[in-house]
Amino acid sequence: MRVLDRYIIKSLLGAVALVTTVLLVLLGLFMFISQQGEIGTGGYTSGAALWFVLLNVPDQLFQFLPIATMIGSLIGLGALARSSELTVMRAAGLSIQRIGLSAAMAGLLLTGLALVVSEFVAPSLGQLAREQKALAKFSNISFAGQGGAWVRDGDLILQVQQQSGDGAFGGLMVFDLSGDNRLLGAGRAASAVEQPGGGWSLTGYAESRFQDGRVEARREPSRLLDTRVSGAFLGVATADPTQMSVRALRGLVGYLRSNGQQTRGFEFALWSRIAKVFAVFFATLLALPFVFGSLRSAGAGSRATLGLILGLGYFMLQKMVESGTLAFALDPLLLAWAPTLLLASVVGVLVLRLR
Repeated sequence: MRVLDRYIIKSLLGAVALVTTVLLVLLGLFMFISQQGEIGTGGYTSGAALWFVLLNVPDQLFQFLPIATMIGSLIGLGALARSSELTVMRAAGLSIQRIGLSAAMAGLLLTGLALVVSEFVAPSLGQLAREQKALAKFSNISFAGQGGAWVRDGDLILQVQQQSGDGAFGGLMVFDLSGDNRLLGAGRAASAVEQPGGGWSLTGYAESRFQDGRVEARREPSRLLDTRVSGAFLGVATADPTQMSVRALRGLVGYLRSNGQQTRGFEFALWSRIAKVFAVFFATLLALPFVFGSLRSAGAGSRATLGLILGLGYFMLQKMVESGTLAFALDPLLLAWAPTLLLASVVGVLVLRLR
């Protein structure tokens, strides 16, 4: 059985690797094309853009691994079915459940790969990509800590920890200096949104002013901050929640909760990242009911088309759920898991119907 296990796992993983390579090449090409409008800004060259794309490959791998697994598992197991190898295995006494167990082993290996890439590879390389892009485009920036960016604009020093959406940032610290670089005040905003005419609109702003040997504290629901720092600059210097590791997101959610701030978007990013890891396992098993059913004798093109349809359906469902969570204030935990739970339910029902 071990020989057959290895053979099935090797066939399945080889097909997934091939599909993943094709997807990453296409995604990398699209990402490189999207960078063309920024090439020429500062010292951001075509070589820097290519390096930015390469550093983001692990994040793309994690984001699209469930889709690649669906397509690859259908092609890999389907090839064994079309060549009658699965039929020979069953004639030799190997049950469908036992073949499914071999596929599940491959699924566990792919799940482990997704976990490692998600937690230890993609976040750090993605952060490095953003830092190097910002350093190439802008000269007045330095970095401190993961996901944090420091920038000085005249007598103001801004420190931003995370990006909460397009044109919106959270965790913004504002340090006001005198002409001789003495600290006059320090404040923190729960969120910051760039204004069309320039400057930033800060909400939930709390500030401490230092003057005459005393500290004066005050809070403002909103405040306008006049600065030349743009959202485009901060966008390449700060971390998007969808690209942060589970550990970083957990720490950020805990910090925001302790300060009574909004956490819905970050909670969704946290649970969605965990759910995507488990989705890889169920995506592997989804091929079983098809290769032992309607696609037993179908060609590779038909299986690839079906896998692409299923994968795109899963991807679009994720995007719709994400939009619904943020726009309609729905439960982030439930909705983040909804696509993966739906996938698991479909796989469970179809596998149980196999004979």
